[in-house]
Amino acid sequence: VQLQASGGGLVQAGGSLRLSCAFIGSTFSRRGMGWFRQAPGKEREVVATINWSGSTTYYADSVKDRFTISRDNAKKTVYLQMNSLKPEDTAVYYCAVSTSVVPTTLVPDFGSWGQGTEVTVSS
Repeated sequence: VQLQASGGGLVQAGGSLRLSCAFIGSTFSRRGMGWFRQAPGKEREVVATINWSGSTTYYADSVKDRFTISRDNAKKTVYLQMNSLKPEDTAVYYCAVSTSVVPTTLVPDFGSWGQGTEVTVSS
């Protein structure tokens, strides 16, 4: 499995970005997925997760009501729509595959990490 994240960039506070994560492999529709982020000097943290069908999602409190995770199983792609961006959202964003049937929020429970896409929010 390989993951390719894209869509990052520089945006002003209050702006929006949509991240995409392309899944290269044959089992996407049966796998939970997650978006994580890592800011300079900080640990990687969960942003949002989604189960295999898209029926169950999780959001970190810091992004709830601003970010939306979704997936298109036909396109083997998971998305992260980010609205009302804040400077504290600045980080490298990673997508990853859940190694458990029901996605957790723990970094060790995810694998096949993509290369990351950088998001910078200016004030």
